[in-house]
Amino acid sequence: MPYFDETYCLGFYNGKLQNALHQLKYQKRLSYAHGLTSIWNDVMPEYLNTLQADYLLPVPLSAEKLRLRGFNQSWELARRIKCKDSIHKMPYILKRRHHQKPQAGSSLTIRQSNIRGAFYLEKDALALLENKSVIVFDDVMTSGATLDEIARILKDNGVSRVTNWVLLRTSKTSFR
Repeated sequence: MPYFDETYCLGFYNGKLQNALHQLKYQKRLSYAHGLTSIWNDVMPEYLNTLQADYLLPVPLSAEKLRLRGFNQSWELARRIKCKDSIHKMPYILKRRHHQKPQAGSSLTIRQSNIRGAFYLEKDALALLENKSVIVFDDVMTSGATLDEIARILKDNGVSRVTNWVLLRTSKTSFR
């Protein structure tokens, strides 16, 4: 069983949405974040906007990857997502250690092994998260290993509920 409680996805990682995400991530066209989140805000069920949660955290990049890319695509998307004013968007309390091994093309078992221990929380944030409900936002979910590891870290540090919001989901055949 995964550590996270539920996951909501806008669509599959293919076609025009995939192309738009690639423009954002690899061509550094930040305007695509506006378009993608506009679609999210228009298409996703209204009850997501009223979901009871305390914090929204983007999946972080390592400091090295952030320096190379210049921005965190998950944060650029998450900060534009509509949600209740009581949900605090916190882009810096979840951290990622640098990870040398690429995940693309790896099996689920290898992905889970590679990602283990890659995330940690700012010590100052631990008291904030105790018995809270957290939304984790990511641009792409492939195997779920990254989101599951984040949920494990959050729950091991007192978070009561973890919900994933994901822009795009790959098919299972893409990571076998």
